[in-house]
Amino acid sequence: MKNIVPARRTENVTYAIRDLAVKAGEYERAGHKIDYLNIGDPAIFGFRPPEHVVDAAVKAMREGKNHYVDSMGIKEARDAIAKEAGSRGIKCDPDHVIVTAGGSEAIDLALTALVDRGQKILLPMPGYSLYPAVVNKLEAEPVGYKTVEANGWQPDIADIKRKVTPDTRGIIVNNPNNPTGAVYSPETLKQIIGIARENNMVILTDEVYHKILFDGAEHVPVASIAEDTPVVTLGGLSKNGWSLPGWRIGWMTFSNSGVMDEYREATAKLARARICAPGPFQYAIKAALEGTQDHIPEMNGELQKRRDIFVDGINRIPGFSCVKPEGAFYAFPKVEFPVADDKAFVLDVLDKEHTLFVHGTGFGHDDTQHFRAVLLPQPEVLERTLVRLEDYSRKLYAGE
Repeated sequence: MKNIVPARRTENVTYAIRDLAVKAGEYERAGHKIDYLNIGDPAIFGFRPPEHVVDAAVKAMREGKNHYVDSMGIKEARDAIAKEAGSRGIKCDPDHVIVTAGGSEAIDLALTALVDRGQKILLPMPGYSLYPAVVNKLEAEPVGYKTVEANGWQPDIADIKRKVTPDTRGIIVNNPNNPTGAVYSPETLKQIIGIARENNMVILTDEVYHKILFDGAEHVPVASIAEDTPVVTLGGLSKNGWSLPGWRIGWMTFSNSGVMDEYREATAKLARARICAPGPFQYAIKAALEGTQDHIPEMNGELQKRRDIFVDGINRIPGFSCVKPEGAFYAFPKVEFPVADDKAFVLDVLDKEHTLFVHGTGFGHDDTQHFRAVLLPQPEVLERTLVRLEDYSRKLYAGE
């Protein structure tokens, strides 16, 4: 029998965050202890979900709510999502909400319903690596727009304008941004909205970190200022203080949907085809969004301490620099001494210092001198990481 050849659409699908973990596993099997600063999963670093949210899901399971549910999501969850969106200035009808198996499925469904082969989607560079993976799977064309390190990683509006073509169907905005932690200014967002309106594009805005903010930073939802421009807003329970990534509960809301009724229905058609998102966990959405929010400032305070430990520390090490993130729980340092490329650097640090980061080009960045660090680990792990990076820098950068 001949070898089974995979579909060509898989050739350009990569996911650097998980792909590197395979290599780290080889070191662990050889007996080395690895510090993982590559995956943004708060649950594995000791951040616990609020008890009232867990209790709501457990109660649903014990009451036998373990069956298939509405493909769009249970009513009480969609009502709560629409209500919470309204509190942030987003006009949203509960019937224009789709509950998904995590934010990842929301991205997949929204893009699948939007683009055909060869059409284009604008996405941030650097940006979350799932965006180009899905676009490539669809045999469409991911087109990265620059964000400017010297300007706090804000999007380059002129670059966005240059890259719009008649085949451009939409633009992805990730705010706060993964991997840079940038929080976009209202003026930046208004300019992006203007470009989308002028070119008849949908804005897909990933706001799964909108509650994780530092130093008094304020988050402005795109849909709250978009007026008549079509916006799909992504959210979920994985981040934002809920620390429930393993539940795979996300959602999307369609705003200004009068100009995208057909697109919304196409997305709903795909959602119906996959039956539904995990049922019992949807009963926790109302509890999460309408219950006490006391855990969020507590988590943000702890994350800000960890951010300061890592970012202030790495900026003191010769050969590194880092813009201080204003949100999410990532930092995106620059390597200022000569390296072959950022992936080679990350693999060399893994080999020599047994610490795993993700290379910047894994997030579509066109500068090969950056890497992403997750800020979730305990302070002692971050301090140990800084010692290892300083040792690495001293040997290679200072020539000791």
